[in-house]
Amino acid sequence: MMKKTLFAWILGTALVACTSQPQETFYEKYVIFPADASLEQKVEMASRLVPTIQQLEWQQMEFTAFLHFGMNTFTGNEWGDGKDSPELFNPSELDCEQWVKALKDGGFKMALITAKHHDGFCLWPTSTTDYSVKNSPWKDGKGDVVRELRDACEKYGMKFGVYLSPWDRNAECYGDSPAYNEFFIKQLTELLSNYGEVHEVWFDGANGEGPNGKKQIYDWEAILKTIRTLQPKAVTAIMGDDVRWVGNEGGLGRETEWSATALTPGSYTHSAASNEALGIKPKAKDLGSRELIAKASQLYWYPSEVDVSIRPGWFYHSDQDERVRSLANLVNIYYQSVGCNSVLLLNIPPDKRGLIHEVDVQRIKELSDYIGKTFANNLVANGEGLWQAQIGDSKEYEVKPGSLVNTFLIQEDITKGQRVEDFLVEVYSNGAWQYATEGTTIGYKRLLRFSDCTPEKIRVTIRSARGVANITNVGLYYAEPLEDKHAKVKLSDVSVEGWKAIGMDAAAAIDGDRVTAWTAEGLTPLVIDMGKEEAVAGFCYAPVAGEDLSGTIYKYNFYISTDGQNWTKCNTNGEFSNIMHNPIPYFVRFGKTYNARYFKFEPISEINAASKTSVGDIGILLK
Repeated sequence: MMKKTLFAWILGTALVACTSQPQETFYEKYVIFPADASLEQKVEMASRLVPTIQQLEWQQMEFTAFLHFGMNTFTGNEWGDGKDSPELFNPSELDCEQWVKALKDGGFKMALITAKHHDGFCLWPTSTTDYSVKNSPWKDGKGDVVRELRDACEKYGMKFGVYLSPWDRNAECYGDSPAYNEFFIKQLTELLSNYGEVHEVWFDGANGEGPNGKKQIYDWEAILKTIRTLQPKAVTAIMGDDVRWVGNEGGLGRETEWSATALTPGSYTHSAASNEALGIKPKAKDLGSRELIAKASQLYWYPSEVDVSIRPGWFYHSDQDERVRSLANLVNIYYQSVGCNSVLLLNIPPDKRGLIHEVDVQRIKELSDYIGKTFANNLVANGEGLWQAQIGDSKEYEVKPGSLVNTFLIQEDITKGQRVEDFLVEVYSNGAWQYATEGTTIGYKRLLRFSDCTPEKIRVTIRSARGVANITNVGLYYAEPLEDKHAKVKLSDVSVEGWKAIGMDAAAAIDGDRVTAWTAEGLTPLVIDMGKEEAVAGFCYAPVAGEDLSGTIYKYNFYISTDGQNWTKCNTNGEFSNIMHNPIPYFVRFGKTYNARYFKFEPISEINAASKTSVGDIGILLK
């Protein structure tokens, strides 16, 4: 039913525009290939797939901000279980204007608030549940964080978005799919009806079992229909069909990033079958190549959003105040997100006071100043203006005399599609052309860094494209070098020298180096003799560094012992909540100390329910 509805809708949205190719037809958001179409015909149609007005405006923002704030801010959790008392929510100095002013100074164009996270606690006085700010001591239960942020955004000219977690660990009806879908849509309706214009609605795919033991089945068709009815200008992200998750939470965009992609949005009923038939998923490196188009029956304009937190966690934790990302790291993320045809959604979590912490405020201002300074002056004399390039075409651009450069910018007119597949950049210096850099896709914006040089001119060659490439901007800039002075994260308060694994060779798990890793078949406990007793206050589990996360532990038990025979189970929540998407070292503190010489780390489940265990490193905390 969903596919037929979409097909009818898309057929009505094909656009006709007057360009240098008269009566060229464009396909807005979605294109279906004829059953007998050749690869050449498919590629030609793909070149004319374009964004909606809302998608274009979203892409042009470049910088957007996530604000993870809620019950977890006060409990120290990343994923709450929905059982914490509303009385814990009590920010002492909440000031949404401080948030928005800091974001505006940081160059952000939109603020997106976690109106409800997985714990089910609502930051607005909803009529659907008692688990909300109306039963907190903050403002005697008369406060509304969503309202205060919306008003601040309006005052300072900032766009406004909401995140509403589909997963709700507090709602008794979760798992009773019809009842919870009705409950969820009521919450969504409140947010989309009572707070003015909403520019982005953000859903992740978080899902679980309800109190009845049944897994919730979301009615995405009804959910998206609600958004289209109440906020038709809003883009829907991740489990929506306007904006796509890049596939990781590390700030890493693809080197080849197609907005015209064969990946079917996860909210469509046929998405699993379509994506499985093509062998793709959100994390796949290839989402739009010719090889993929050859197998595809349709393409979507489904651009990438890169979400990443400025801190190791998504919610504020005071012990991470010294672990805020460095300027150098954030600049690298900018190049790998905005510079790779994506929008950067950077999380800056307010603290227990209800303020964005001073360190975070300073860092995003540093980022804004650095980006602003770097791209303030285009050193190409004639870079702006439309260049319609055929495959093999080159164009030379004069460089302002004496200009030192190391950064290249190029943009396509995506209102006419994303077409460039491969390009080369050369610099002319000392009487000869020399290689500078090269890239694959361009899309809205592509940034490439290369060695410092002082060229007289540059030459751009379109080596491969889907029809005529519409290049709108070419630039050269100089980016000051930055050094990442962040110290290496300390994984253990106890020296690992002298530690021994009992009954196995697991030296790689206790060598203080995440690059080396211990792996085992099955869910295999790791037992360590530290050689002497310590007052153990917690532990650190570091997953394997790199792309292969197989064996990464999701749920666990942790035990200590003084003699290696009698074991005491430590007080933990037993879950590395977001480790699949955020595979960083997790520091678990028990809230008390245990005297122990031995410890046992027992995996209960792996992130993909596989029968495998992997440990990049493990450490012991003394405080």
